[in-house]
Parts: sequence; C-alpha cells; structure tokens
Amino acid sequence: MKNGRLARFQHVRLGAARNIALVAAAALAAISALCASFGLRINTSPSLPLGLYIITTDDSASLVEFCLAGPFATVSLSRGYRDRGVCDDGGAPLLKPLIAGPGDVVQLSPRGICVNGVLLANTAPLSKDTKGRPLKACPVGRYRVAPGTVWVASSYQPRSFDSRYFGPISTATIRHRLKPLLTQ
Repeated sequence: MKNGRLARFQHVRLGAARNIALVAAAALAAISALCASFGLRINTSPSLPLGLYIITTDDSASLVEFCLAGPFATVSLSRGYRDRGVCDDGGAPLLKPLIAGPGDVVQLSPRGICVNGVLLANTAPLSKDTKGRPLKACPVGRYRVAPGTVWVASSYQPRSFDSRYFGPISTATIRHRLKPLLTQ
C-alpha cells in the first residue's frame, strides 16, 4: 500500500513540475515578445553581460544584432549555440560587439584577435566547444576589413562563437544596432 501511495505522490509531483516549467517557458516567451515590440532585447547568453539592450539608430553603437548565414548558421543552431528565433534559418540572432569595420586591419593568431595592432582579451580561438566537439578557427593571418563587412567578437567571454571562427560578416546581415539599457 505504501508503494502505491508513494508512486502516486511522485507522479503528481512530476506532473506539477512539468506544468510549472511549461508555464514559466510560456511566460518567458511572452515577456520576450513584449520586449521585442518595444525595441528591447533580453540577453541571456554569456557573450555579453546579462540584461536588457535597446535598439538604437546611433551608428556609433558598438553592439550589433545579426543573423548568421551559410554553414556557420547551421552549425550554431544544430549545436545549440543559438536558440530558435526569427532568422531565415529558424535560429535566434546573435548579439555581439562590433570590433572592426571597413579599412581596419585584423590579425588572427593562436593568441587571439588583434585589431589595428591591439590584442583583444578573451579572443583566442579554442579547439573544442564545451561539449568537446571540434571547433575550426578562421585561418590565421592578416585581414583588411572589406567594405560591406565587419568583424564581431566578445572580449567578455572566451567561449563566444564569433568572428574568430566565422570571420567577417556582411553588414547586410545586421538587423539592429544596440545599446545596453539595464545590465548586470
């Protein structure tokens, strides 16, 4: 008799926990949609400080929201580097600091990314992701940033999936420029 009551109790607790998780996920989705309608972005990725960011028309804003294209979009989505979202591939846009624009010189090495001779912290490419899967860095070398392209990278987080792996991005993939509004 005790086993029957215990099993029933455990079943009820698991069902309640599942319902709570579903409600929490729905609430988070609703909050995200509401924020997006006001030009706000919630960042929960480790590439930038946790918090709220706001869309701006200020061309000097150093953060960009963009959609990856091609094989890097597929890899980032299939490996779970991005959530589901509004990009053409069904993934969420990335938020990254813009580190180099047309005319800048980017030097890639095992030490990291140098822009115009300045080494950026936490930008050394890694050979494996957090699950031990191989990562292929952009080829080592010196690059002059071409018109219509920019480089993005997080010096905030050494594990960021950014230009150290996929190189420059087309400015056509940039959806918005952002500024921090309320961050940790």
